[in-house]
Amino acid sequence: MIPIPSLDLGKASGGAGRVSEGANRSRTVEGSKVLLMLRRLVLLSVGVVIVVAACGGEVEPTESSVVIEGPASGGSVAERLAEIDSFVTLWRTAGTLDEAGAAAEGAANLVVGPDGPGYGDRNGDGVVGGASTVGLIPGMALPLEDNECVLRDVLGGAWDEPLERWDEMLDAIDAWRPGNNTMPTLASHPMRVVGWATFTLASDSLDEAHEYAGHAKLHVDVSVRALEC
Repeated sequence: MIPIPSLDLGKASGGAGRVSEGANRSRTVEGSKVLLMLRRLVLLSVGVVIVVAACGGEVEPTESSVVIEGPASGGSVAERLAEIDSFVTLWRTAGTLDEAGAAAEGAANLVVGPDGPGYGDRNGDGVVGGASTVGLIPGMALPLEDNECVLRDVLGGAWDEPLERWDEMLDAIDAWRPGNNTMPTLASHPMRVVGWATFTLASDSLDEAHEYAGHAKLHVDVSVRALEC
């Protein structure tokens, strides 16, 4: 399985370029543990939401929650996609690998939101890029599911079972190899953005990071066009 960034956030692997097989093997065990931790975090997040909803309450941000104003805290789907696109542009033009990783983190966080897997300080620099109170998927895009293009290309299908949908994404990321691109198995294009962001955070090559950002840009563009369907 590919190396996945730690929750404190180390770097995850991937891309069309080759990462050394020795480095991949050395991080495989850690990647397995992190995937398990990601799934447990999703279970915990959904469990909290279900309990609060059952009590007729609302989920309130804690003092430790990272919230910023503007589209990242809500707004329209078009605004959120524009913000993700801004991060992808920074990612594509980054002058250093650290800058590319920070931008990739922002794009991924805006897609999954605080209830999604891996959300937070993915690169371990002490800053949560793309901090938000709700993710593009499923939260912001779900009210638009009657639009068949949004349902197909943004949501990637129904979200009746959120845990299964997130597992689908994590499994595809885990199975990715330079010679086996599993991103097309994900119907949701924003999920693919998360995949390429994950691979960028694992890479030690700026050229690879720029290449992965190019893939992410294509998927953002498909998502934007879905709104015009």
